[in-house]
Amino acid sequence: MENNIRAIALDVLLKIEQNQAYSNLQLNQTLQNTSIKSVDKGLLTNIVYGTIQRKNTIDFYLEQLLNKPIKKKDRWVLTLLRLSIFQMLYLDRVPDHAIIHEAVEITKQRGNQGLAGLVNGILRKLQREGTEAMDKKASEGSEKEALAYSMPQWLYNRWSEQFGQEDAKNMAESNLLASPVTARVNVNKTKREDVLQLLEEEGVLAEEGELSPEGIIIKEGYLPGTEVYKNGLVTIQDESSMLVAQAVAPVPGENILDTCAAPGGKSTHMAEMMQGQGKVVSLDLHAHKIDLIKKQADRLGLENIESSVLDARKVSEKFSAGTFDRVLVDAPCSGFGVIRKKPDLKWSKSEEDVMRLTTIQRDILDSASDMVKEGGLLVYSTCTVDKDENDRVADWFLSNHPEFEWDPHFAEKMPETVKSYIMDGRSDLQIMPHYFNSDGFYIAAYRKKTTGGEKHA
Repeated sequence: MENNIRAIALDVLLKIEQNQAYSNLQLNQTLQNTSIKSVDKGLLTNIVYGTIQRKNTIDFYLEQLLNKPIKKKDRWVLTLLRLSIFQMLYLDRVPDHAIIHEAVEITKQRGNQGLAGLVNGILRKLQREGTEAMDKKASEGSEKEALAYSMPQWLYNRWSEQFGQEDAKNMAESNLLASPVTARVNVNKTKREDVLQLLEEEGVLAEEGELSPEGIIIKEGYLPGTEVYKNGLVTIQDESSMLVAQAVAPVPGENILDTCAAPGGKSTHMAEMMQGQGKVVSLDLHAHKIDLIKKQADRLGLENIESSVLDARKVSEKFSAGTFDRVLVDAPCSGFGVIRKKPDLKWSKSEEDVMRLTTIQRDILDSASDMVKEGGLLVYSTCTVDKDENDRVADWFLSNHPEFEWDPHFAEKMPETVKSYIMDGRSDLQIMPHYFNSDGFYIAAYRKKTTGGEKHA
């Protein structure tokens, strides 16, 4: 079975490379469509994510271990070597000799005897000599740190400049850890304590979360395979992401707009908070993503979500100004807060991507802000940690929209655990991955000023 798991891991990694597929989507599809024991699902996940997370460090070693480049037609061997080296250096579940044997057997099945000899020779050399001599060839300073934490140099430098060396190191280190599986309890159907009991009966161990009253953390077991999940009692969602709906704080009977809603985690959270009363209008640019929102809503038994395909920058073409009580802009972003779940992001994004995204984020905020009623709320959020996409966009918005102000009630909506991260005079929050072992997330909340009468939100 171990050999099969490594062969499956190789197939997943090759699909991610060749199809430029997101690692989390490709892995989840494999886990759902392949008959694998629960314990082996964990090993497969570790190998796939770990190999991608440590890519540049592993490649640094490979460059020194290889005497000559591998032929283009045999490039799959590089991926096999990467996942084997990852296991030898960073996992202790299987001894080196077994990893080497399995890699050679996979090579024989897929290639030829010559390639099998190459794989055997490289891995035996690593086993024999270790990495100490190779490590000495790494440059000093930030270059060495970026390599140690398997970070692109430009991104590590950017974090160091924006947050300082200590936070940059802590964040980079946390992104090499396994991401916990967290879920949100559907309070329309059940209570958190009841879900914990039901999961235990199904062999899944979970505990209460730290950031959300609806959050749970899975300690052991496969949540999507449970009846609890299938019956719509929970939604898989990171705890820091759950804070977004708390910032919006929808009230039953209101009209809510979620401008960039797929796959629907925040839309369904808000719909649950509204107890089926009122309406959440969920938009996304892509039709196939709208289907994801509908499937989520159906599984959770939510009938107060109306989803449709629309570019968030063109909301005025479908809705009149001031239509909504509260508007959420969970904007497209670099995703640097979710690297643990999508480790390929750090290799596929560039500084140019960040700057391109800030333009889109501003355009969406511009359009969406017109949809807010006087006295209503506008919430901006991203799953990144980059200042250009977060507080600098938030400040730009306030500077260019004098009809808005910071939400005066933002801090009181947030849990006590995060209040120390909210600066005086502001209504925004930056959570780093190493703060609470969660995703990195940014939330900014604004209130639209009233020209007279009662304050709405």
